Amino acid sequence: MSDFSAEAMGLVIREHRQAQRPSMTQDELARRAEYGKGGAVSISRIESGLISPGEHRLAAIALALQMTPEQLKQEAEDRTRSLARQRGQRPVKLRDQVAETKRRHAEINEKVAQRSKITQEYGEAFNRVHDAARDGFFLRFVELAESISGAPEPERPSEEKIESTGEIPTAIRIEAMSAGIANAIRGAAAGGATGVAVGGAAAYGAFTAAALFGTASTGAAISTLSGVAATNATLAVLGGGTLAAGGAGMAGGTLLLTGMVAAPAAALAAAGFYVLRQRRNKKEEERLRTEVEAAEAALDQSQQGFDTMIDVLHRAPDIMEYVSVHGTHALEKWRVSLPPEPRDWESLGHEGQERYKEFLTVAGCLLAVSTINVSALLTAKPDALPEMDKAIDETLRYADKTIKSIV
Repeated sequence: MSDFSAEAMGLVIREHRQAQRPSMTQDELARRAEYGKGGAVSISRIESGLISPGEHRLAAIALALQMTPEQLKQEAEDRTRSLARQRGQRPVKLRDQVAETKRRHAEINEKVAQRSKITQEYGEAFNRVHDAARDGFFLRFVELAESISGAPEPERPSEEKIESTGEIPTAIRIEAMSAGIANAIRGAAAGGATGVAVGGAAAYGAFTAAALFGTASTGAAISTLSGVAATNATLAVLGGGTLAAGGAGMAGGTLLLTGMVAAPAAALAAAGFYVLRQRRNKKEEERLRTEVEAAEAALDQSQQGFDTMIDVLHRAPDIMEYVSVHGTHALEKWRVSLPPEPRDWESLGHEGQERYKEFLTVAGCLLAVSTINVSALLTAKPDALPEMDKAIDETLRYADKTIKSIV
């Protein structure tokens, strides 16, 4: 767990940015740190203490400021301790205590509101790109694959491979997901009702469930081949059901989970009338101050998970957009090269068969990225977050590299 607060890191980054000669703007820092479109908004949120950059982002920011990540972290740790000492010094007069508590109460409510806004912004962007990749690539591939009879049963991760690796690595999980998709396609081609004809969202749900909840050669559910909870492939998300079932999907579930983030503010509401009172006695002030401190602690504890969640919702759409654009283009080229219907596996030829297998891998990668369990990040204990973050990072990196090597 980080030994610095998001607030402290934001203050340190802002001071070093402004200390550059000539003074560097937020837009300039975002550009040098390779944040891409809208990067100045991200820098503003970092400097305001709303989010804290992950390791790779922090390294880019440090380089732009002509520093090392270790230097930024050390200064942020020092500033965190300084801020804690300042807040530990209570004003002597009750009137001043009341004013300070009101200020801190207002800051909590504002931070909760901003977190909800940020989550909704990233969540909606995630869902838009996800739906485009689903409709433009995944379902189109399924439709074409269903028209091919006699496709061989896909190879599943062998029991020896799984046992030799201990925890299931990303490559094997995606291989298992691709096998599940292929089996669902075979079933649909043989006359099942899981295909595109059922309807886009329903079809996607059927194939996704087959990939996630099918069985590997060991008999273990594919959904158990995910290692840690952060990458546990599951459709059981909040938000009115999954995207596949027509609900709000992963990001939608995350939006509901901002209720966990907002819980401290809800607790404060019970004592909210004290904030509005012009005068409070010492006992009332102590009560509200205790609530404020508990709310601050809850927000601080969830900060790292929130930051990781936002990082995922920022990185995953880039991968899905690549599939939506380049994967769809490659799929169209394959479609044009296919023999006329009715077509069977042998009629595809070696090149067409290999392309089929590659598109299965892309579909598995897309599924692995879109089903990362980001909601678990908000409720995870701090000591579990580093492992979860590592597993998520491995999934995103592997999927990105694999997809780009194919399309």
